[in-house]
Amino acid sequence: MKAGALALGAAALTLGLALVSQAREQKVEGLKPVSAFAGIADPAARSVAIFTEMGKVIQHPRCVNCHPRTDRPLQGDAMQPHNPPVSRGPQDRGMAGLECGTCHGPRNVAFANGTGSVPGHPEWHVAPIAMAWEGKTLGQICAQIKDRKRNGGKSLDQIIEHNAHDSLVGWGWNPGPGRTPVPGTQAEFGELTRAWVASGAKCPTG
Repeated sequence: MKAGALALGAAALTLGLALVSQAREQKVEGLKPVSAFAGIADPAARSVAIFTEMGKVIQHPRCVNCHPRTDRPLQGDAMQPHNPPVSRGPQDRGMAGLECGTCHGPRNVAFANGTGSVPGHPEWHVAPIAMAWEGKTLGQICAQIKDRKRNGGKSLDQIIEHNAHDSLVGWGWNPGPGRTPVPGTQAEFGELTRAWVASGAKCPTG
């Protein structure tokens, strides 16, 4: 009886420690709230700090894989070249006969064996080459995001809306089985974007 109680207590302790460890891991993988930057008095420094936090999403494989520097997208957490080999095509949706929609449907489809999934979204496509992020520093990506000649003609207000509500951006938080989602939530990312713009939309150096 006593041995059973001790075993149960040990199991409970182990479970408790596991849950604490998991909570810590989730905390590390999250995004800091806008309030975390309120103590930075200088607006420019605060703006840079906020964008650096946004970089946890922007430079994550879920985003960079679809912003390649070549015509071939990347895949997986290791950001390997897409297999099978594909090319962006004239409309950034693949070449005739092998468009993105050939394999990528309107939603994620889990593998039957449970080992992963084929990602999907109604607007699945690779970002235009002018929006390539692969191999660039966060500062370079920041300047690119602000440049209407390289960001699809978006104003800063439109970038806020894009980051906060665009469903293809939102896929990064719901990438399907077998993929690590980007940190935090899309709502948090949108609020960080809003605060970054409000503080002057400054970019990190380098």
